[in-house]
Amino acid sequence: MEHKHEEILEAVLCASECGKYALEDVRKYCCVDFSDEDVSELERQGLLVRGEGKILFSREGKAHAEKIMRRHRLAEVLLKSILKLKNSEMEKIACEVEHALLPEVEESICTLLGHPEICPDGKPIPKGPCCHAGQRTISNTVVGLDELQPGEKGTITYIKPGSHSNLQQLISLGLNPGTVVTVHRKTPAFCIKYEQTELALDDEIAKNIFVWKVLGEEGRATEARA
Repeated sequence: MEHKHEEILEAVLCASECGKYALEDVRKYCCVDFSDEDVSELERQGLLVRGEGKILFSREGKAHAEKIMRRHRLAEVLLKSILKLKNSEMEKIACEVEHALLPEVEESICTLLGHPEICPDGKPIPKGPCCHAGQRTISNTVVGLDELQPGEKGTITYIKPGSHSNLQQLISLGLNPGTVVTVHRKTPAFCIKYEQTELALDDEIAKNIFVWKVLGEEGRATEARA
């Protein structure tokens, strides 16, 4: 499929996530110019359906668009959380990656990141086969904070908000992506240390904080356990 047509499908999905289905709405979300003939071509391929001023997906079209969006948003998580790229650079590269990422590489990245459910903008990442299977490999070094043992360290890569208030509370406490935390103890309460702070966390909140395990003398990770 032409990259332009993939961009159109992605824009239709973005617009529909906001409850918008008009052609002009799709144009606003699309990063490339396209013609009416391009939309007609996607209709001929059975991916889009037009009617009553709306552009809608066929079942096949939505599945195709979700695959493109999944690659894009996984790339955003990788580029922003791990590689620390600026937003402008992240978006540009993610737009290129979404057209080129092989399925097996996509699954490896997803597994490596711990199957993230949201991108840096807080938008949902469609699940893939690896997510449904709960796939984990020995090379997966991004884990839930609750999986670290006392004495182990991890760098926060992203936080899956159980609720918006929980996320804001954690950020207000300085638990931002990039912060290095050490698990102090797990019983009788889950307790972490970071910078000059010692903090007890609810077990459910600890599960939603994903960290990149820090290897080394002080933060030796137990690969055999993973």
